[in-house]
Amino acid sequence: MRARLRFCAVLMLVGLGALVWRLWEVDVRDHDFYTAEIASNSAVRVRIPPVRGDILDRNGIVLAENRSTFSIELHLPEVVRAYRERHGHVPTLKYQSIIRGMPKMMTEPDIAQIVEADVLPRLRALGLSVTCDPGELEKHFRTDAEVPFILARNANFKTAAEFSEHDLDVPGVQVVAHPVRQYPFAALAAHVLGYVADPQKISDLPDARQFAFYEPNVEGKADIEEAMNRDLRGTPGARLMERNLKGVIDKKLGIVPPRTGDAVYLTLDARIQFITEQALRAVGRAGAVVVDPNNGDILAMASVPSFDPNTFIPSIAPAEWRELNDDRADPLVNRALATFPPGSTFKAVTSLAGLTQGLVDKTFTCTGGVTYGNHYFKCWNSHGHGTLHLSDAIKVSCNAFFYQYGNAAGIDAIDHVGSLLGLGQAPDLGLNGEDAGILPGPDWLRAHSPLDRWSQAQTANVSIGQGYDLVSPLQLALVYAAVANGGTAYYPRLVEKVTAPDGHPLSAPPPEVPPAPRVRARLSDAGISPEDLDVVRDGFWKVVNADDGPGGGGTAHKARLPGGIVAGKTGTAQAQLHGKQDTIAWFVGFAPYDHPRYVVCVMVQGGEHGGSVAAPIAARLLEQTLAMEQGDYKPTLTPLPPAHSAHPFEMVAAVNFDNPEKPGDAAKAEESAARAHKSAAAEKTAPPKASPARPAATPGHPNFFQRLFHFGSSK
Repeated sequence: MRARLRFCAVLMLVGLGALVWRLWEVDVRDHDFYTAEIASNSAVRVRIPPVRGDILDRNGIVLAENRSTFSIELHLPEVVRAYRERHGHVPTLKYQSIIRGMPKMMTEPDIAQIVEADVLPRLRALGLSVTCDPGELEKHFRTDAEVPFILARNANFKTAAEFSEHDLDVPGVQVVAHPVRQYPFAALAAHVLGYVADPQKISDLPDARQFAFYEPNVEGKADIEEAMNRDLRGTPGARLMERNLKGVIDKKLGIVPPRTGDAVYLTLDARIQFITEQALRAVGRAGAVVVDPNNGDILAMASVPSFDPNTFIPSIAPAEWRELNDDRADPLVNRALATFPPGSTFKAVTSLAGLTQGLVDKTFTCTGGVTYGNHYFKCWNSHGHGTLHLSDAIKVSCNAFFYQYGNAAGIDAIDHVGSLLGLGQAPDLGLNGEDAGILPGPDWLRAHSPLDRWSQAQTANVSIGQGYDLVSPLQLALVYAAVANGGTAYYPRLVEKVTAPDGHPLSAPPPEVPPAPRVRARLSDAGISPEDLDVVRDGFWKVVNADDGPGGGGTAHKARLPGGIVAGKTGTAQAQLHGKQDTIAWFVGFAPYDHPRYVVCVMVQGGEHGGSVAAPIAARLLEQTLAMEQGDYKPTLTPLPPAHSAHPFEMVAAVNFDNPEKPGDAAKAEESAARAHKSAAAEKTAPPKASPARPAATPGHPNFFQRLFHFGSSK
């Protein structure tokens, strides 16, 4: 028994000693450590969202920025304290809560009654119309009392100013400015810029658990806003506060300021974008692209119908969202990136493929059509064009010539050249709706229809841009850019640079911005000599400027400008839309001819012919852009409402621009025209060596700047 008692005594002493030792560790040795732990556990971090970076054009014109909006916020503990000081008591309410899994009745200040009795009447006396949901107020007070409760969002400046004059009379109430995204030119470049919105699930955000209260910043939801979101969003800040042992915020520890997002500069020229969108509004459904053929920069990208991204801020109304999605004309679709049958504009690819096979001097005869197998392929001219070389076949867009020429070149050569120029490949710009299109051939047919075999008839169809061919306006613009600049195919570029908010360069460019220009391919590597390429270029010049010659005149005289500075190609194709036949009208061209600076591609859905619908739009666009270069036309950038046509599915037979010449502009127009012709003449002093002779421009044609202000009627 004594042994047992001694053992128990020793055991108790050892246990007591261990307990004393542990108490000494906690209270003495590790006192500073646990004090810091308590402090960290009582720290409250409130997230401060950053200001989103601006989006600008290549010249620094702001296309997306931030405006200030105001919210009225309540610091509820301060409101309760002020009520107690004013009235000597605080109304309370009881509610049931779950503590450690057991229901328990709790008592708290009746915050809804306090706000209704002591805050709202005084705000209303200042002329501020404010209300609040009692349930939301009570929920916020119980869970996030240390975080200001937002009583009213998007208060206007007048409301904020009224409050600021009297805010000392309303303790616990403050007006706080918040940045809100704004697109100052409304629908201008909407399909490029995209829009922003609040994140759907805050809990899924990477830094959600770092803050006691999470006030999110808007996120890019489409196009550049989404593609460059990491650069634009900035870095959040934090408001640091401390809660005492009773759970009351009694100390403000400081603020970590947020960092504004970086500025993103696009390759777009806002003036050319404005000109393009204005010209494109002559029709109901269309897309257009302007690129620099010397580096692949996208200078303008437009699509109609369009939308105003401001309607998405702070959130789009359900009725407006349904209206945009239910619109059969698809205003959210970027038609500059969507793919369509290219029609005769694809003959540029077929022409280049033939050059790789040594067909530059080959002639073919058009008698009105060609037979392959048991099918007769008609030319658009049933009487035939006679015997043609490549340049004149391009001029008159002879289908029968290209049926034979394409088969002589072979589908493998056509696919090879098309692939070199980027067809069948998505542009990878980060925009919504980027479509790779279809560059069909035997391999493609085997993958999509294993029972069918490729035939000469299918090659004939592909050669004139029909059948399975699908391309986008941007892809076609880059194909013609390679022809225009002498044989270099570039990747397209939309983001020029990213800078710090103050405009200084970043220490390292973000990975979203590849170096420029980026060469995709060189036609010389495919065996196409500069002299052979000039035959194709001359054919494009004849399309716009020749009135006669073998086979007849060109198909795009409505794209003609004084001095013969425009070259290009028309196209008309058939497509299915909503189960109905749709006609696609095209024009792709470049100017000035000898030293190209602009390539433009216009696609019109529901256009009867490329020459009568798309070509006049391209002429308008090029003419105003070239005039702007010389300082004789200054587009005034103003907010553009969304483009919308009352009858977007009506067939468009022709496009006419009728802007009467302004009084007093005649002398200026004549002087400007003289300079334009002199410049064009200077450029032509060293024409390409192998370029065939070109006929002069039509006598009596309106001069360059007369046409700028007055467009004649179209046939």
